[in-house]
Amino acid sequence: MRKIFGVGETVLDIIFKDGRPQAAKPGGAMLNSLVSLGRAGLPVHFISEYADDDVGRLIDSFLSSNGVGTSLVHHYTDGKTKLALAFLNERNDAAYTFYEKYPVKRLDLEMPVTGRNDILLCGSIYSITAEIREKFTGFVSQAFSNGSMVIYDPNFRSAHRHELDRLKPLIVENMSMASLVRGSDEDFLNIFGASTPDEAWEAVRKYSGCLVYTANAEGVHVRTERFSGKFPVKKITPVSTIGAGDNFNAGMMAAMFVNKVGPDRLSTIDGELWKEIVSTGIDFASEVCMSYDNYIPQEFAEKLRKDYEQKNSGQ
Repeated sequence: MRKIFGVGETVLDIIFKDGRPQAAKPGGAMLNSLVSLGRAGLPVHFISEYADDDVGRLIDSFLSSNGVGTSLVHHYTDGKTKLALAFLNERNDAAYTFYEKYPVKRLDLEMPVTGRNDILLCGSIYSITAEIREKFTGFVSQAFSNGSMVIYDPNFRSAHRHELDRLKPLIVENMSMASLVRGSDEDFLNIFGASTPDEAWEAVRKYSGCLVYTANAEGVHVRTERFSGKFPVKKITPVSTIGAGDNFNAGMMAAMFVNKVGPDRLSTIDGELWKEIVSTGIDFASEVCMSYDNYIPQEFAEKLRKDYEQKNSGQ
């Protein structure tokens, strides 16, 4: 059976608006994606690390109750689960302050072996962190070699731009192991100085054969060697944009999973299927923006679950 994996950090997001705490939610880019997919009934497995403390146990229970497999989580005892304080501005975009205490030995677990057409999501600063880098690259490289669909989201924000000279070689190495690179206009401007989707594609195509470029209200652009397209986004008034990109990834992965899209098909997908893949990503992201949750709501997920079950039964 085809599986979905995500490897990334785990945090507890504490969200502030106008100086007041509004919510506390388990977070982290890959966690947000996997919770939404788990709620939709897809087979998801999380590779991460957090402490065996009160916050870690809260997160562990939350993941299990939302259909996310946690057997590949390193529960360390000599540290604390990471906290992220998210301060929303007038546009409800977030600025973060982090508190962390990791053990000396990071990600201390046996990595799984992924199969052909399994989906692996990875990215963010976690994927270029020195302490886990060797284990991360070994795992992702093997997944790519095994024919898994590796989706890489660099999620590289301006706060890390002063480190670009050191981090860019790691980012492009990750791209070279990716079946598909999905990033925002901000990511590619920060990494490559690319200000348009075509400029971003010229940079990315040296390493990966598929780019999905998101540009907020300007839409979503897809580039492969055989396809170039632009898709509109919904006009909404967000409550919070935390998790929007993560859930675009989740929706995109859900559509690929249901339509049995593996890495070998990426170069031959036509406009109609790309429209479905991108539209599902937009639907997931739009739902998340309407609350302080980092994941799709249960009602929306239940409808997806029924749709997926009906589609599978009809095949």
